[in-house]
Amino acid sequence: MADFTQSTNVKSAVRKLAEPIGDISAFNAMIQSVILNNPFGCVSYMSSGASHPPVEKIRETYTARIVYQDEDAKVVGRAADTYDSVAGFAAGIAAILANVPNSTAHGGTPVHTADGDSYSATLRCHDPSGEMFYVNFTRQQVTISSYEDDSIRTRIETWADSVPALA
Repeated sequence: MADFTQSTNVKSAVRKLAEPIGDISAFNAMIQSVILNNPFGCVSYMSSGASHPPVEKIRETYTARIVYQDEDAKVVGRAADTYDSVAGFAAGIAAILANVPNSTAHGGTPVHTADGDSYSATLRCHDPSGEMFYVNFTRQQVTISSYEDDSIRTRIETWADSVPALA
């Protein structure tokens, strides 16, 4: 029986942030800036007969945390709802806060605990060398994955050093 032989040296790297990204607006603005401004120097490409932009968002998840408090501000219930868009996240929070029967069932008033929210977005990038790599952003870290050329990591590190929220 034949053995597997390594043909590539795919890498990943993680930058843990000193402070979580502040809120959904700051997170979304950063993601949109990367897509629109292409700070990694990526290029458009064709795949399966379709044209793709240099940087594209391929996945996003936003989780809102809600606590229910009684009249003494004691927590009597919790909820976490996950959405696949920023607009859905905002609309979902508004719907939860306005849902009187749900609040009654919990026995308290809903309060959005934004500090407990989580966000994640994954960008697919196409390097001029032809290499495809991914950059995943969360509130707590940035991960580069599926790259081989260390210059890709260096380029992203240089960019991240210039973004105060990514310190």
